[in-house]
Amino acid sequence: MSPEGKKLLNIIILGFGFMFMFTAFQTCGNIEQTVIKSFNSTEFHGSGYTSMAIIYGVFSASNLIAPSVVAVIGPQLSMFFSGLLYSLYIAMFIYPYTWSFYTASVLVGIAAAVLWTAQGNVLTINSTDSTIGRNSGIFWALLQFSLFFGNLYIYCAWHGHVHITDQDRRTVFISLTVISLVGCFLFFLLRKPDSESSSSAEATEPLLQEESCDNAPVSAHLNTTDTEAPRTDPMPAAPSGLELTFYSGVYGTCIGAMMSFGQDAKSLIGISGICIGVGEILGGSVFGILNKRIGFGRNPIVLLGFITHIIAFYLIFLNIASDAPLAPEEGTDLEAFITPSVGVALFCSFLLGLGDSCFNTQLLSIIGFMFHDNSAPAFAVFKFIQSIMAALAFYYSNYLLLHWQLLILVLVGFLGTITFFKVEHMANSIRRQSDYDSI
Repeated sequence: MSPEGKKLLNIIILGFGFMFMFTAFQTCGNIEQTVIKSFNSTEFHGSGYTSMAIIYGVFSASNLIAPSVVAVIGPQLSMFFSGLLYSLYIAMFIYPYTWSFYTASVLVGIAAAVLWTAQGNVLTINSTDSTIGRNSGIFWALLQFSLFFGNLYIYCAWHGHVHITDQDRRTVFISLTVISLVGCFLFFLLRKPDSESSSSAEATEPLLQEESCDNAPVSAHLNTTDTEAPRTDPMPAAPSGLELTFYSGVYGTCIGAMMSFGQDAKSLIGISGICIGVGEILGGSVFGILNKRIGFGRNPIVLLGFITHIIAFYLIFLNIASDAPLAPEEGTDLEAFITPSVGVALFCSFLLGLGDSCFNTQLLSIIGFMFHDNSAPAFAVFKFIQSIMAALAFYYSNYLLLHWQLLILVLVGFLGTITFFKVEHMANSIRRQSDYDSI
């Protein structure tokens, strides 16, 4: 296989590994607040929103050490061991206890920092300036298939259920744990990319250690102070953290709480996740894979993502009751400004996924381009900002009504879009200077 073919295969394997892992984890995050509300046991006193706030809070702090971990044990083992901790968190719901719930949340926060730093490293060393946009789109589209498969399973398993029983919960989370473990072991299929002159013997070497200086963003001497290397404005990462919180946890809970949607409101959480996944996959495919061919820059795609989110937030404001994020298991019988519509709610799910993919494919692309020779610290800083904002959003989701959450999303999204334009201008300047130096 040619070096370029091997790199593309690595990207596809990476995408499938994450697809399996996050079929389990994103589905878990989407349903856990609803599941917790339905617990029959009075011994459990956890909150899904609080758990996610802990995860992303620890995630942000752990990004300071994640590049060093990836440098020492390599990206492949980093992703494998991180995936095991993700699986542990999911398995905790089979027999949940408050102490194990929050302990697992801390461990997943640490694992997430290492996992995503290693992912950014693998994506970058298997890409060039000309393929980073394509590879980001391929990875993103495969990753977001997790929303489709996981939530389809939830819809089928919970269709017609008004209350989630203990047996329902155990069946779902045993299945999700197994799916997550499959994704962990897929990472062992990754192979170290080689240059055109590499021998065939090198072609089969596993990606257990970092690349040579020419190919590797992570080197053995990397330490935590290297996270200071990226000097771009961190604000573009902020909207993605808030949006991650909203579509992966809050919005599904809101739909499940709407009594006006009927007895199938709980199963609509799964359909909502599927619609988000369709939007994510469509956006990743079109704007990640095809943007080179159709001549789009990054700015129009990010602007489209912002406009898409504004439309979604406005329709959600009109369609979903303001107390839906805080409603008890029985749900809320309040209405917003229009007669609640399942069709509008699911259309908003699609728009949330499409807008999120517009932001994230372009963020991955620009980071991979600007920090190709030092990608691990750059992706760690990106995830540091994203996870801080996600932790903050999951925390205030315990207290703020829906319309206040939507207002925050609009304001931060606007600021993030403007600052992305600034960073893209810097990237274009770097590209022009590189072209000039090569003359």
